[in-house]
Amino acid sequence: MNVVGIGTEITECLRIARLIERHGEQFLHRTFTAREIHWCQMQGEWVQHYAARWAAKQAVIKALGLARMRGISWPDIEICSDGSGQHRVMLSGNIKQVAEKLGVSDILLSLSHCRTHATAFAVALAR
Repeated sequence: MNVVGIGTEITECLRIARLIERHGEQFLHRTFTAREIHWCQMQGEWVQHYAARWAAKQAVIKALGLARMRGISWPDIEICSDGSGQHRVMLSGNIKQVAEKLGVSDILLSLSHCRTHATAFAVALAR
C-alpha cells in the first residue's frame, strides 16, 4: 500500500452547534447523510458527533488533495461507525470518481472529540 495523502482537521463544537441552530435541517441534510444524522441524533452528546464527522469530511478532502475543489457534495463523504469505535469512509458521486482516478483503495480515519473540540486524521491509501 502507498500513501496518496494525509489530512487533518480540528473544529470547535460550538461552531457546528451554531450552524445547526441557525440553519437547522437544511444544514444537516446539505452536510450529512441520513444514516449519519440518525447515528448522531442517537448519541448523548450529539453536537460533538456532528463536529467529529464535519472534521472527518474535511480531513478526507485534504487527504485526497481536494481542498480547493469547488462543488463538493458533503454527503458524498459518509462516515460510518461500528460498535467497536472504528470508523469507515464511504465515498460516492464525484468524490468517489476522483478517489478512483487517484487509485485510492482505502481511507484510514481516526476521530476524537471532547466538549469543546473535535478532530480527525485521514490517510488515503492506494494498492
